[in-house]
Amino acid sequence: MPIDSLNGLKVALVHDWLISPGGAERVLKEFAYLFPEASIFTAVYDRKTMGSMFAENRILVSYMQRVPFAKKHYRKMLALMPRAFEEFDLSDFDLILSSSSCCAKGVISSASTLHISYVHTPMRYAWELYPDYIRQVGFLTRLAMRIQMSSIRQWDALSGIRVDKYLANSREVAARISKTYRRDAAVLHPPVRTDFYSPDSNPDRCDDYYLVVSRLVAYKRVDLAIKACNKLGRKLIIIGSGPQEKRLKKLAGPQIFFLGEVSDSRIREHYRNCRAFLFPAFEDFGITPVEAQACGRPVVALGRGGALDTVIPGLTGVFFDEQAEDSLINGIRELENHHWDSVKIRHHAEKYDRKIFLSKLQGFILEALNDFSSIEHRVL
Repeated sequence: MPIDSLNGLKVALVHDWLISPGGAERVLKEFAYLFPEASIFTAVYDRKTMGSMFAENRILVSYMQRVPFAKKHYRKMLALMPRAFEEFDLSDFDLILSSSSCCAKGVISSASTLHISYVHTPMRYAWELYPDYIRQVGFLTRLAMRIQMSSIRQWDALSGIRVDKYLANSREVAARISKTYRRDAAVLHPPVRTDFYSPDSNPDRCDDYYLVVSRLVAYKRVDLAIKACNKLGRKLIIIGSGPQEKRLKKLAGPQIFFLGEVSDSRIREHYRNCRAFLFPAFEDFGITPVEAQACGRPVVALGRGGALDTVIPGLTGVFFDEQAEDSLINGIRELENHHWDSVKIRHHAEKYDRKIFLSKLQGFILEALNDFSSIEHRVL
């Protein structure tokens, strides 16, 4: 008989680590909402930084939780993670739903268990970005990476066959899954809080400034936004913090303002009032451009990665071609020569609402369960 309900399933949720709330954790939160009785398996968990995002009695941790300083230095303990996930006993579950950008997809399951993995990205530092990481890190980290990474890549590729069905958060990530694991993946974009991120009561009113909301780390390329606005004489507001903050402030001219970490309500206020949102990063998905569009504001984005899924040129924003100052300047000028309809921009962003995400996720799981249950094994 076809399976038409998710009720009664014994479900395990698996996530790489629970150290700080972010986009991947928001996806896991929706998994936990869909399956309120499911346990959450993770390598390490920090109750202090995670707050009340997940009920503590639902969380089961690996042996890494007992390793000294694991909560702080878990990223440097990559060699321990395959064992951490392989040692979870998930043999008694009907469904495993993993949320993975590292090793969570590598759990071992029985032949009767369906494993669906939602991949935020394969480990980029092990694959296509490995040469960049090797150039940027210090001597000891470089030595450790050279010793460990070959075996990590072998494990990652091998563990890819343990997944029954893949979901990717963007077409870019689906392409990486195909390249890395030689598997197809359906694309399910992450949920956005479009009920919270919404236009102002006067959606066509905006102030004359551009906006960046980002962690201040090198690959986000906030420096491009600063240089472009310096050269154009445009006001730029930057929300976020990170290790690049001092360097970026040295680049900033008198029209560049750093606000640091602020509340979600203040972020929403700045989304609503900005002239446009600048997004110079090459991201797997990139949730901030969608939040800006949900507030009715257009986006100037690098025409690569997840932005190709979320920005419609001429309708919700413009693309610039390369991560270079002059290219971003051309994008800003193109945006300034165009009239933007905030209602149409908002309408596009509503496609990423969490209710739509949950509906599509349920449909995918039900279809996968039916396919899985109908597999016949020929007996000679």
